[in-house]
Amino acid sequence: MPCESERGAGGGHRSALGPAFSMLMLVGLWAGLSGSALAQDLVWDQVLDGVEAAVWTPGPRCQDDVPPVYVVRADPAKVRFSTYHFRQEQLAEPLTIQEWHRRTRASVLFNAGLFRENFAYLGLLFKDGRSLGSKRHPQWLGLFVAEPLDPGLRKARVLDLTVDPFSETQPAYLEAAQSLMLLDRTGKIRVRQSGKRAYQTVVGEDGAGQILVMKTVEPAGLWALADCLRSDYPAVRQAMAMDGGSSSDLLIGEELLAGAEPRSGPRSWEALVEGGKGEHIPLPAVIGLVPRK
Repeated sequence: MPCESERGAGGGHRSALGPAFSMLMLVGLWAGLSGSALAQDLVWDQVLDGVEAAVWTPGPRCQDDVPPVYVVRADPAKVRFSTYHFRQEQLAEPLTIQEWHRRTRASVLFNAGLFRENFAYLGLLFKDGRSLGSKRHPQWLGLFVAEPLDPGLRKARVLDLTVDPFSETQPAYLEAAQSLMLLDRTGKIRVRQSGKRAYQTVVGEDGAGQILVMKTVEPAGLWALADCLRSDYPAVRQAMAMDGGSSSDLLIGEELLAGAEPRSGPRSWEALVEGGKGEHIPLPAVIGLVPRK
């Protein structure tokens, strides 16, 4: 199977954060972190039962190519993932991630995959077991799925459609969103080096079955990011890339700050609260997580 192409759309989007804010945030992150660290050395803050947040600074091997990365780690046994599309919500136009938060009250939200100029989703998109009208993309072979019909299946995971089956007529999961496969379970990078850099959103799973949602603080190339995950974040079993550029967005609800573990000084991930202060474009599709009842 040929490698999937690194998408061109991400490199052409506008910055997801204003340039001044991005520079200040990046300087603060580098100053606040005492050098780079392998992922196993990350200091996690619990923001919700089953949800933790951290900032990962890649090691010297890839520091020149990959900036710090926000990471939200979620336990699917404790939180539920749901997909949202503005047309399924009977909205006239897409919403910004802050508007999606106000509408859905999801504790954490992140952007889904790619979409056309008319905001039609590119690839499979399922909600509550129903297709939202998208067809399977033949080259994008990553599929994030959640909420299985069979209680014996993992509650959320990343599927590699080259090896993992998924029936569109009888889906085994209620929620699904297709996008690019980035790094597979054999350690193979599934995108090409293109030289393009953009803000990136990545969804992965670790060996313990937890879901990792990542967003780069600054633009990065997809191949370099995948290579760095492979070398410096070995817990990542496999990962897929969602839409990038100005569509790359990750929000932690402001209400979660009150429940976060006490600590002195600001948390490095607090720029994600309410989506930060930068520029946010409307997103036709997002994925949210909420506590299980």
